[in-house]
Amino acid sequence: MELFEVIEKRRSVRSYEKYDIPKKDIEKILKAGSLAPSGRNIQPYEFIVIDDEKIIKKLGEEVQNCISEASVVIGIIADPQMSKYWLEDISAVTENMLLAIEDLGYASCWIEGTLLPKEKQIKELLKIPEEKRFIIILPIGKAKGEIPKKSKKDIKEITHHNFYSNKYFIADSVKNK
Repeated sequence: MELFEVIEKRRSVRSYEKYDIPKKDIEKILKAGSLAPSGRNIQPYEFIVIDDEKIIKKLGEEVQNCISEASVVIGIIADPQMSKYWLEDISAVTENMLLAIEDLGYASCWIEGTLLPKEKQIKELLKIPEEKRFIIILPIGKAKGEIPKKSKKDIKEITHHNFYSNKYFIADSVKNK
């Protein structure tokens, strides 16, 4: 797929069919994450690939039910001591991975909000060192059924020119699909 096609097609999916995801595809997803921009190129992150069904089930019980249906889960670990830009860095990593997941024909969802209150116990479960942060989980699988496109704000509503409130788009030259 072309980049903009992947961006348009990507959805947050919370219902998966089990699927045997080849290791080479997982490695492509990890590579996409590793190629994300990083403040001062410090790259204060690591990945944890989880394919043990018992651990995946436990993550689903503790964090968000949809994780239990995933074939594989990738967690993104950050080291705040390495860089003050760690949160921005892992966000860029996550988006690259989500686009790679979509491009490879799989589905995922950026799970963070329901993980944050459980971070300490999940780090213990996965034996992640206390000083690291573990705040993003990407469950991966095949989507169960068609996922409808959600509406997004039109770029004409959210884009300004030189100063706030100056419209950038005057004509109908660009429309959201």
